[in-house]
Amino acid sequence: MLKLRLILDWTLYRLALLLAAPLIPLRLLWRGRRERGYREHWGERLALGPAPISEMEPGALWIHAVSVGEMRAAQPLIDALRAAHPDVPVLLTCMTPTGRATAEALYGDFARTVYLPYDYAWLMRRFMRRLQPRVGILMETELWPNLIHAAARAGVPLVLANARLSERSARGYARLPALTRACLARVDVVAAQTEADAARLEKLGATSAHVTGNLKFDIAPPPDLLERGAAWKAKWGQHPVLLAASTREGEEAPLLRAFAETAPVDVLLVLVPRHPQRFDEVADLIEAAGLAYQRRSTLDGELDPQTRVLLGDSLGELFAYYAACDVAFIGGSLAPLGGQNLIEAASVGRPVLVGPHTFNFEEATRMAIDAGAALRVDDAVDLLANALKLLNDAPARARMGEAGLAFAARHRGAAARVAGIISPLLASDAGRARPDQPG
Repeated sequence: MLKLRLILDWTLYRLALLLAAPLIPLRLLWRGRRERGYREHWGERLALGPAPISEMEPGALWIHAVSVGEMRAAQPLIDALRAAHPDVPVLLTCMTPTGRATAEALYGDFARTVYLPYDYAWLMRRFMRRLQPRVGILMETELWPNLIHAAARAGVPLVLANARLSERSARGYARLPALTRACLARVDVVAAQTEADAARLEKLGATSAHVTGNLKFDIAPPPDLLERGAAWKAKWGQHPVLLAASTREGEEAPLLRAFAETAPVDVLLVLVPRHPQRFDEVADLIEAAGLAYQRRSTLDGELDPQTRVLLGDSLGELFAYYAACDVAFIGGSLAPLGGQNLIEAASVGRPVLVGPHTFNFEEATRMAIDAGAALRVDDAVDLLANALKLLNDAPARARMGEAGLAFAARHRGAAARVAGIISPLLASDAGRARPDQPG
């Protein structure tokens, strides 16, 4: 019965891939209208043509991080593994242009970065043949069946690092239970963020789940960005600054409306959309709200006295925005999108506000609220009410900021724990043979 269900799940998955194949170039062209990077490096997405991996010797440490958040989360782990294994080459794969840009900015002096091919069996087999990695690390929850199967056949140990799985995502994977179980059975080690993540992964079929904590606690605020943020704050004058960081579609309009209706004219809203392809769209929303604004990309010097909103249309400066603000709201949480990482804001010592939808970061959010470092709000109106209250209460801001620093410091150490699990795999011979498995 189990074997029959596995065959059925594989058949459904392969049929979905087959039906999706003609849409791939159309999707890339569509996304490329607003984000040029989607028009580039198509050969890498098909494991074709010359690529940086062809210049690498076999036996690389391979890390797959789908986009910006996962790529940044990998940084302390990569640092720990390079310190222990300085001679092992590093290859990074991702799926988005912003993820690639982040990888090149953070690791470009020592690592090679390419797009991961789409999850077709023949593409993954070719990718493994060309790369021949020593170990593969999949950041967070990247369960691609053909990738995992190709790695198993090639004898490449796989680690699911910083693994997280919300109840919503678990229900999605449970729709193909036999295929999910087969994938997780082929993952050598699961390093889960929390006990709840480990339990959900084990229920779906993971056989070796360790609770190692969240790597994002180990990301240290870069001193140069903290200095940059302090310099911005000095140039912005005496404005109380509310930062809305990593906002998503459907959040900016109600936020801007509430800000226009309730915020005193001296309060500056710094609005940083999560995705760069939306910068112009958000600029239109600011204009529609009747608020004078400037763009970070064109700002050179002090703010115009009439400016109410600063549009953060820059990449790689989020820590600087946190350093420049008085109160930080973390986006993706007003709409049912699961929220974004609030740890960075806490690690800079800023009071944090989050909306009702934080299921992608539920444990970290709960711990931050319990620690007194964060407050949950119901909607945009409630957000502005709480933000303005904090902006007018310096002692309360200081208490929350200090609680945030303590919260961030208390949960560090995941990178060392995960590196300790991976190091023996890196030290062993690559390409060890394994018996093949059904599927």
